[in-house]
Amino acid sequence: MKQVKIIECPRDAMQGIKAFIPTERKVAYLQSLLRVGFDTIDFGSFVSPKAIPQMQDTAEVLAQLDLSATTSKLLAIIANTKGAELASVHPEIQYLGYPFSISENFQMRNTHKTIAESIITLQEILNIADKSNKEVVAYLSMGFGNPYGDPWNVEIVGEWTEKLAAMGVTILSLSDTIGSSTPEVIDYLFSNLIPKYPDVEFGAHLHTTPNKWHEKTDAAYKAGCRRFDGAIQGFGGCPMAKDELTGNMPTEKMLSYFTAEKAVTNLNSLSFESAYNEATKLFSEFH
Repeated sequence: MKQVKIIECPRDAMQGIKAFIPTERKVAYLQSLLRVGFDTIDFGSFVSPKAIPQMQDTAEVLAQLDLSATTSKLLAIIANTKGAELASVHPEIQYLGYPFSISENFQMRNTHKTIAESIITLQEILNIADKSNKEVVAYLSMGFGNPYGDPWNVEIVGEWTEKLAAMGVTILSLSDTIGSSTPEVIDYLFSNLIPKYPDVEFGAHLHTTPNKWHEKTDAAYKAGCRRFDGAIQGFGGCPMAKDELTGNMPTEKMLSYFTAEKAVTNLNSLSFESAYNEATKLFSEFH
């Protein structure tokens, strides 16, 4: 039996929504997710409220969560050292997620830093995480291709993996920021990188259109990936993707796939159904 980690990403689902979702509604939704048994919940972010107004109440949300009965770990996204410092004071947070783009263009748009500056930031974040007993999850944005015309090939991804692993990154999630990944590239990257870096846990943060989810999940799983990010019903995704049909990988679709493959996810199906219904209510009101 193969064990798979599912990382549910309500932060990714909510962050692009213009209307502010009241703190208590976020708390209620997260509480429903905490009962499911996801390995990790990407619940919020400590970034500038100017950049992502929706997430400005992350600290308040965290203060109101009841974590007494959950096995899920919490992950917060940060974009710089200030964010890492803000997140690191919360003992409830286990993971700091840092989007590191191998596209110069996207890194500038996303964090207003060059790649060279981002490497320095990442080192500082690793130090902060170390001191506060947290782990860093580095997201390799544009891991599967690049729409901005920057050079991209699988070798570049390999080089960055090597650099980040040497810096001490132990969890590396390859991110298909705009949904451009193909099964061939997914297969090639995971089947080459996973055996080469046995100390790194590789994850798949895939964005997809409704008809491509199966081939992408299948390619990553069969190439040895055992860590998958998703969002219930595929809500959210990257605001920079051109195609409005491109969203997060729908968690329920991945679950149906893993059930068919007899992989173990440790999720409570009744609690999942309840969280799914909560998502429908929340995201039909706020979208």
